[in-house]
Amino acid sequence: MERTLIILKPDCVQRRLLGRVIQRFEDKGLTISAMKMMQISRKLAEKQYALHKGKYFYEPLLEYITSGPVVVMIIEGPRAIDVCRKLMGETFGFAAEAGTIRGDFGASTRFNLVHGSDSAETAETEIGLYFKPGEILD
Repeated sequence: MERTLIILKPDCVQRRLLGRVIQRFEDKGLTISAMKMMQISRKLAEKQYALHKGKYFYEPLLEYITSGPVVVMIIEGPRAIDVCRKLMGETFGFAAEAGTIRGDFGASTRFNLVHGSDSAETAETEIGLYFKPGEILD
């Protein structure tokens, strides 16, 4: 069983798309083993996006992810990382296929609704940033 971190970003919360987006993961047969609503601090955002430091989009990304509440989830299932990334679609909504979360709900190059870990190693690190072991249910 593989686990991944999913963040429903501020634009997803603001646009009241939470239920519709969560439903897509559940409809696929994946399990939510942890979930909470929170506001990401600048310090936490800097840890999560450290590999992008110095890139042109780093500061706007930090401003965006800390701009409002998010919903953070651990989703698990067979090949959860690949399945979730396929459900989310291409990074930018205008390039994402219809039927994906970003393809159906997004059009911006800056606000892309949802984050998902890109590898098992990244998932483990990101899950550790947002959840303590006792917060994760089987």
